[in-house]
Amino acid sequence: MRNPFYISILGCLVVLVGVGCSRDKKPEEYRGSVLEDLPFVYRMTVQQGNIITEEMVDRLELGMNKRQVQFLLGTPVLTDFFQTDRWDYTYTIQRGHDPMEIRYLTLHFQEDSLVRIDGDIQPNPARAQARAPEEMVVSVPDYQERKGLIKRSLEAVGLEPKD
Repeated sequence: MRNPFYISILGCLVVLVGVGCSRDKKPEEYRGSVLEDLPFVYRMTVQQGNIITEEMVDRLELGMNKRQVQFLLGTPVLTDFFQTDRWDYTYTIQRGHDPMEIRYLTLHFQEDSLVRIDGDIQPNPARAQARAPEEMVVSVPDYQERKGLIKRSLEAVGLEPKD
């Protein structure tokens, strides 16, 4: 009599564990709040990756070495362990309720020299020439020495010569 009881309990446990493990625990799709799609609900701007601008890409030239490219564009987001001569730059930005903007740039090197540029933005020498050079004017105020308390005291007593 005990044997069928244990077998039935064991069978129930196997069925329960099988049903629990086979259930897909991931939701079918992400469902946020009902209110987040309303226009007056604030959504923060989210940026990820390296910022890639036309000006930065226009400065790229074939034949540059990896250090020069890294100086212009920064460290690549994706570096393939097996293909070290390929650098991938990805930039995404989502402003509020607007759709996400995605920019890709893939650089191919051969023997530490840039040989090919693929992506959404291509270097354009005409665009680079049309861009007006930026002038930077820096005004530096005249230097005025600030004397400390001890130096001013010594000058007042006559122990330190005045300028």
